Amino acid sequence: MQLLCGNAGTRGNLSQQYGQWALICGASEAIAKAYAGELARHGICVILISSDISNLTDTAKAISDTYGVEAILIEADFSKGPSACKPIKDAIGGKDIGFIINSLDGSLDLSREFTDLSESVVWDTINRNIVAATLVTRLALPNMVDKGKGAVVNISAGRCLCPTSRKAALSASTAFLDNFSRSLHYEYGHRGVFVQSLLPFRVSSQGSDGYGPASWLVPSPQVYASHALSTLGVSHRTTGYWPHTIQFRLVQCMPEWVWMLGSRVFTRAT
Repeated sequence: MQLLCGNAGTRGNLSQQYGQWALICGASEAIAKAYAGELARHGICVILISSDISNLTDTAKAISDTYGVEAILIEADFSKGPSACKPIKDAIGGKDIGFIINSLDGSLDLSREFTDLSESVVWDTINRNIVAATLVTRLALPNMVDKGKGAVVNISAGRCLCPTSRKAALSASTAFLDNFSRSLHYEYGHRGVFVQSLLPFRVSSQGSDGYGPASWLVPSPQVYASHALSTLGVSHRTTGYWPHTIQFRLVQCMPEWVWMLGSRVFTRAT
């Protein structure tokens, strides 16, 4: 698959191209929040899904007040199995869902030996990343296929290319989301559904005083989301941001033992 950087596409009227509503799973994540805001800026209504919506109330209100679109919050705990799907089914019923956005859960980015992880952390890693993305996509994709248009964007990480020491479960989750996207592309791309694997590297993180310093290599989530959205409809597998594409190319060329050595040093220092 071709890997492109950001600012390559033309967006036009997104609601006409894909649909009026976006279903965003993992909406508590910085990139997912920013992506929701960017879609809302183009007139797309959003449904924000998270295992804990307490920190999304202000986000939903800001999106609605700023852009004049509807913003719905849904709390879904996928560790509870199929019961987590019911509120999502109820929310999407009768709506023109044009976007499915699934985001990797960065709160589970823990630097620990696999055997030191508690069972609850392992379950959370599987449920919030693999199970959530799979089930949410399964719920909304059939209607996209029926109408012959829509977009599925799975946001994982550029490090999906290589295994990462002391982050085995999360590293495997990034690879799953990437492979899941690529497989869906071959299944449904010819049926009008655009499937994208979005592979960002680091964006600035949020602290008590707002987001940390941004740079050309570590953009703010808002800058990243704007660049990433410009690649929708253009590239099926992309970092979404041209400096991250440089990083991606370097990782591709790097021998795995060099990557592993670097990841061991970095993860033990964090």
